[in-house]
Amino acid sequence: MKLRSFLHTLIAFVFVFAQAHAQRSSGSNARPAPSAAQLAWHDTEFYFFIHFGPNTFTNKEWGEGTEPESIFNPTDLDCEQWCRVAKLAGARGIVITAKHHDGFCLWPSRYSTHTVRESPWKAGKGDVLRELSDACKKHGLKFGVYLSPWDRNHPKYGTPEYNDVYANTLTELLTGYGELFEVWWDGANGEGKNGKKQTYDFPRFEKLVKKYQPNAVIFSDIGPGCRWAGNEQGTVNETNWCTLDTAGFGRGATGPATQTLQTGQENGKLWIPAECDVSIRPGWFYHSEEDNQVKTPETLFQIYLKSIGRGGNLILNIPPDRRGRIHENDSLSLQTFGKIIEHGFNQNLAFKKPAIVSERSSTSIKQLTDGSKDTYFQFLKRKETNDFGSVDIDLQVETSFNCLKINEKIKKTGQRVKSFSLQIWKEGAWVEVCRSTTIGARKILVFPPVKTNKVRLIIHDAIGFAEIGELGLYAVSFSPK
Repeated sequence: MKLRSFLHTLIAFVFVFAQAHAQRSSGSNARPAPSAAQLAWHDTEFYFFIHFGPNTFTNKEWGEGTEPESIFNPTDLDCEQWCRVAKLAGARGIVITAKHHDGFCLWPSRYSTHTVRESPWKAGKGDVLRELSDACKKHGLKFGVYLSPWDRNHPKYGTPEYNDVYANTLTELLTGYGELFEVWWDGANGEGKNGKKQTYDFPRFEKLVKKYQPNAVIFSDIGPGCRWAGNEQGTVNETNWCTLDTAGFGRGATGPATQTLQTGQENGKLWIPAECDVSIRPGWFYHSEEDNQVKTPETLFQIYLKSIGRGGNLILNIPPDRRGRIHENDSLSLQTFGKIIEHGFNQNLAFKKPAIVSERSSTSIKQLTDGSKDTYFQFLKRKETNDFGSVDIDLQVETSFNCLKINEKIKKTGQRVKSFSLQIWKEGAWVEVCRSTTIGARKILVFPPVKTNKVRLIIHDAIGFAEIGELGLYAVSFSPK
């Protein structure tokens, strides 16, 4: 009996201890965190958007849905060329407009008569999605689809039956082309004079994605996988929270305010990070008159810093021409942009350098400079100074750099940093070289070149605590070497 009583007491003690530990780990400091699919999406960072269809041949941005199928007839479609350019640019995936607002399907859908099957391309035997999905697999790229809910061609649009049509076409994409990493929805709904309106059954569509493609992230104004950044310039606010409240909001005209989409919400209940969309040209579809208006590599790099560098993802639109190929001007700019990224971030000058927890103890740590963003150092709030302390990194020799790259360990504890700065040791004193707000999946800051043998990372403010995965120092150039 004494043994049984002892065991009961021991079990009760262990239960109370475990419960208290769980409360300390997740209690008042609990924050939304990304799912496994969202974590993989964060790591994808940069991918192409491909706008291609009848608009390519009619020189329009929004088709009417009345264009004859015969208009679609690329002379030299080469999805592998798209993938080769994507790889050279540093992109890790491609999302294609499987169906735009005009209703034309780039695959032979059984639920439409406005498809590649009715076109002269490959005598009606072609399937753009099949060719692109196969090419992406071959070149190690992720594959995603944009399927416009608005359909200006289908006779059922504007009726309850259209939701069945859309669900069926969506299912074709979800089940017929291998694994998808993203499904892209906008909120377009009958815009224009006398346009039909449709009540979209998005909850039903979301269930289909979850059923057939559980690893795919859904993009829209309110996610649920990732959100629009609120503009089509490819940028997100410097303060960019991955958390958002969506109650009461819808997609399109009923979505959150632009400022909310740009910054997220510090205390948002859901993990819905920002995706930044922009086209390499003024338009989204190919127009020959824009051949000399392709964004320069330097402009693309600035966009990179204001999207990926602020914790968002970048989806860069590259419209194929009427041949079905990425134009030479776009390709050249993208290759040069890829070299800027490759050369700029190929050497972390802080890698394996000694790090000391300053002003708290002489504790040496390795997590911030070990080359892994998955290991982390936890900054805890200090009662005596009401801040989160700092870490010094000894570069050992005078080192020149102009860029800081840093990330939080978001996997389990979410996004927490509200303010941080980097200082350098110069002429016997600490001098601040950059300061910013949120970090999240990553923050990249570029500043005038400096030279020093020691740097200090300071966490000024955070929610509960801060977990920093990796600190990188780089010498980047805005033009390729």
